[in-house]
Amino acid sequence: MTPTPTGQTGKKKLIEVALPLAAISAASAREKSIRHGHPSTLHLYWARRPLAACRAVLFAQLVDDPSAHPEKFPTEEAQQEERERLFRIIEELVLWENSTNEEVLGRARAEILASNNDEMPPIYDPFSGGGSIPLEAQRLGLPAYGSDLNPVAVMIGKAMIEIPPLFKDQSPINPDIEKRMSYRNAEGLAADVKYYGEWMREKAFERIGHLYPQVDLPAQHGGGKANVIAWIWARTVPSPDPALNGLPVPLVRSFDLSTKKGKEVWVGPIIEGKDYRFEIRSKAEGHVRHDLAGTVERNGAICLVSGSAMPLAYVREQAMQGNMKQKLMAVVAEGTRGRVYIAPSDEMEKKAFDEARPEITDIHLPEKALGYRIQAYGMETYGDLFTDRQLVALNTFSELVHEACEQIEKDALAAGLSNDQIPLRDGGTGAKAYAEAVSVYLGFAVGRLSDAGSTIATWSTKEFIRSTFARQAIPMTWDFAECNFFSNSSGNFIGAVGWIVNVVSQFPVSLGGKLTQMDAQSVKYPANIVISSDPPYYDNIGYADLSDFFFCWMKPALKDVYPDLFGVMATPKTEELVATPYRHGGKDEAEDFFLTGMGKAIKNMAEQSHRDIPTTIYYAFKQSEVELDGISSRGWATFLQAVIEAGYAIVGTWPIRTEREARTVASGTNALANSVVLVCRQRNLTAPSITRAEFIRELKRELPAAIEKLKAANIAPADIPQSSIGPGIGIFSRFTSVLESDDTPMSVKTALQLINAELGDSDGDFDADTSFALTWFEQHGFSQSDFGTANNIANAKGIAVESLVHAEVAESSGGKFRLLPRKEMDEGWDPRTDTHLTIWECCQHLIRIQQEQGDTEAAKLMKLMGPEKADAAKELAYNLYDIATTKRNDAKEGTAYNGLIAAWSDISAIAASLTDEDFAGDRQMGLI
Repeated sequence: MTPTPTGQTGKKKLIEVALPLAAISAASAREKSIRHGHPSTLHLYWARRPLAACRAVLFAQLVDDPSAHPEKFPTEEAQQEERERLFRIIEELVLWENSTNEEVLGRARAEILASNNDEMPPIYDPFSGGGSIPLEAQRLGLPAYGSDLNPVAVMIGKAMIEIPPLFKDQSPINPDIEKRMSYRNAEGLAADVKYYGEWMREKAFERIGHLYPQVDLPAQHGGGKANVIAWIWARTVPSPDPALNGLPVPLVRSFDLSTKKGKEVWVGPIIEGKDYRFEIRSKAEGHVRHDLAGTVERNGAICLVSGSAMPLAYVREQAMQGNMKQKLMAVVAEGTRGRVYIAPSDEMEKKAFDEARPEITDIHLPEKALGYRIQAYGMETYGDLFTDRQLVALNTFSELVHEACEQIEKDALAAGLSNDQIPLRDGGTGAKAYAEAVSVYLGFAVGRLSDAGSTIATWSTKEFIRSTFARQAIPMTWDFAECNFFSNSSGNFIGAVGWIVNVVSQFPVSLGGKLTQMDAQSVKYPANIVISSDPPYYDNIGYADLSDFFFCWMKPALKDVYPDLFGVMATPKTEELVATPYRHGGKDEAEDFFLTGMGKAIKNMAEQSHRDIPTTIYYAFKQSEVELDGISSRGWATFLQAVIEAGYAIVGTWPIRTEREARTVASGTNALANSVVLVCRQRNLTAPSITRAEFIRELKRELPAAIEKLKAANIAPADIPQSSIGPGIGIFSRFTSVLESDDTPMSVKTALQLINAELGDSDGDFDADTSFALTWFEQHGFSQSDFGTANNIANAKGIAVESLVHAEVAESSGGKFRLLPRKEMDEGWDPRTDTHLTIWECCQHLIRIQQEQGDTEAAKLMKLMGPEKADAAKELAYNLYDIATTKRNDAKEGTAYNGLIAAWSDISAIAASLTDEDFAGDRQMGLI
């Protein structure tokens, strides 16, 4: 086979040609709302790629595109028909409900085998992070490998793909287990995690249950005793008012406890001379809400008692001097009919401090870090993020992991497991290894407790505890919620175990996997390895600093099981490939560090990856990048530069919308908006250089046809800019360099800008009335303006303004002109009887019907206008989307056009299936 300009010798894969992006994106976004049984709930890790996206990308990366088999599919029509068949497999594959469906998975595995000489290629992710890619490789029946520099990430990966297959189909060993004929996959392992988790809870309560006493319910709530759900605390600093003699006054973000309609409850601060106390007030009991929303905001605080101002500088100064304390504001208890809020007592507050602060191996907080705000308030170690009671409890549970391991080994021996003493880290499957395996998941439960049980966790007025990592940061919290680890509500230990059990019982265990701790710059890959990887984002997440929060609990619990992973004081920081200015001396230095290191890591991939199968690399766009810079952002350009300089040619770019809207981190932060998957082939080492002018000529020659293919595949308008990077940057990266006029190499950022400019040059070929409407829409939208302006545009198009009026798409009167909005267009419009039909009408009426009556009615209209007019309407929707979003900044109007294209495949399929019977009865388009 003759090599291409990229050096490609293998068959072209599906991912190099087309993907069903809409289905993948929909499944990926939906996955964010799935909790029970989802692997992400095993243990927190940041910026995981959705499993649906990873599964689809791996499949398309390994399966041949039909164009690679002209003997089977000799025409473009036959090739497209075969692609549609493969798309249907992907559309089933990405659904969460099918993640354990062996019939669906079996079809996918058969396609992979058929495209790879009846062998399953091994997959490696050198930035395995939360483990999504190796896990989905394993689910598809592929040998799965991965590595990461971060020991927390490696431990999570081992727990997902390495440990469960060792104990496939094994029955549980605990003495009280229900006797069953068989346990499939990791169900037995999960059952033992549940049993010994409950064992740990009982032992812990025996030792520290006195620290978590019940409370007396008020008479209006039925009286008697009740379990505490949470203690609501406020941090305090001494009042600056001399008359108060240093009285500790509360720093409260909000006094609200519940804002549920009909159940509004709040803390009522009562001022008593030079002191204060807290009472519980509620709307149901007729209390009137006080005016004080809180005592602290972004710029400072006020003294609750005197009203004196306390600037943030003063608060920080007092905190740094060790004067920031805490005061109990309220207690949340389990009532017979929901949450009950109780005023605090001195005894309740004393109970939280009646044991000495425990000794823990503390890891120091970084002086500066991405997403950290707490160091300025006197917190020096991760231990400072917890109350004394929380530390006592977490250490107790951590110690019990070791005791549970000993008990499990005894029970495993009694159940007949081997006494070979081979540890889990060496692949053992006997009693010792099994005990260690169960204890890994029990150690994860302690980690889940720490997330819910720190002083960064807060009380939501929707009546639950918001965990430490509600977002990928450790912010300062003023009032916080201390959960009861022994309750039946938020943050309890059995709940933490339950989340883990649900995940373990559903792990795919068809093949073993291997995760190791390794720097991606120096990985020695197995032979003929296929690489798919999700590298760390340029400058968004401080994985290592954040991971230390969990490392300080993983280490004491699991250091005996994996001494190599936990034999260090903290997670490695110096080599971490993130552009963090505070660590490298400035923004430019941080970028140089990232570019150099990422270049080495990707060069390592390029030199060792499979020659005949492309590499896939994920890039996660920040929301701010998308809004400000689009496809030519600094981080994106920097990353692409690293990929190209490493020796890869980029042959495809596919945007996958992986994030839900309205997330905690989605407003005013560096939220990750969506992912772009880069498809890479090794570049031919003898590729020539070209000039800037030659590059632009190549873009003009190749890009329009490539974009038309993307549109033909129903890529949504919102995704066209990033999808078109593939063919555009593919031209750029297949050459050794593109030379500017002074013979210096063109930067990737400049290339992206040139590609972006070419995207704006294609306006389509429409009838004159539609062409006029396009121009008017770009300048005025649906707003009214002078007739003279309209007349000038019409003359340029060779028509009269009256033509638009006659076509019933515009209104002209009193020296003014405007396009008619969709809601004012004729509801009874019928394309078969319109004697002045325009593509503008076809597009606008399709959107109107779709929005008002749904896809089926839009399909009927599409059928009536015919395929030629429908295709032109689709092309117009692309152009209008681009105008609405990039030139008019009208997101609402852009959404209408994007929605039509996103649903085009479904509407087309319905239209193709319609018969004459479907049009029986009243055929006026406003009624059918």
